[in-house]
Amino acid sequence: MAETETLVRRSRRPAGALAALFLAVALALTGCSGAGDESGGSNSEAADSKVDDTAGRQEGAAGGDASSGQAADTPPTLTTGHIIRTASLTVRVKDVPQALDEARTVAENAGGFVADESTTRDGEDRERTRVVLRVPTEKYEDVLGELEGTGKLIERKTKVEDVTEQVVDVESRIKTQQASVARIRELMNRATKLSDVVTLEGELSTRQADLESLLAQQKSLKDRTSLATVTLSLSETAVKKSDKDDDPGFVDALAGGWNAFVAVFRWLALALAAVLPFAVATALVVLLWLRLTRTRRPGPAATPNESESEES
Repeated sequence: MAETETLVRRSRRPAGALAALFLAVALALTGCSGAGDESGGSNSEAADSKVDDTAGRQEGAAGGDASSGQAADTPPTLTTGHIIRTASLTVRVKDVPQALDEARTVAENAGGFVADESTTRDGEDRERTRVVLRVPTEKYEDVLGELEGTGKLIERKTKVEDVTEQVVDVESRIKTQQASVARIRELMNRATKLSDVVTLEGELSTRQADLESLLAQQKSLKDRTSLATVTLSLSETAVKKSDKDDDPGFVDALAGGWNAFVAVFRWLALALAAVLPFAVATALVVLLWLRLTRTRRPGPAATPNESESEES
């Protein structure tokens, strides 16, 4: 019995030692594989990021080369989508109505229209016309060239205003306001209390008014950027007077005297014509008065000698 127990104890010690050895080896292998995986993962991520960075640099270089090539080939041009163009022209012409008709024709052929028109006359009886034309922005330069050719250009002023940021801002605010109005409508559909409905209706009307104001701004910007404004001022050419000598001659003096005589005779004739009706009426009244006084006057009284001779 003692020998059997001793053999059993000896057989258990090597088995336990072997099991411990296998466990240590397994743990070591697991740790190595984990470290390898982590290092491999980090290496792969670094490699991927490096590839991405390289690809990005390559794409940026290619894009830069392409953009530089395009910039070298074609000059930069301004986009007309969000640019307001205005111009003011002053042209001197011989016939204002004819030049005005030509300006209307130019605007209509370009797809535009006449927005405003006014005509006046100065102290020298020369006609002046101011007309406001609205033309598409793509025909803006062509229209200016044709209008300048109607006469002698006196003044030209042009203005270009970039409103791209304003257009983008208004569009963004419109989207935000539309979403806000939709949320208020959704809350109104869910509201159960009368007080909540009243409050939401007031808020909805305020936001709706703000939205309509933004839409009006957007419409105005679209109109001003799609159509250019050209203000054209037309004036008649001044008539040049012929140069004459300052010192008058014999003929000039004779002509001046004759003109003065004719003028005096004319005024006398006018004065006589004005007084003649009153003179005729006065003469008629005097004649009637004389006739009346003669018929009413008594005859002369008889003397004593004449009476005695009559008795005898």
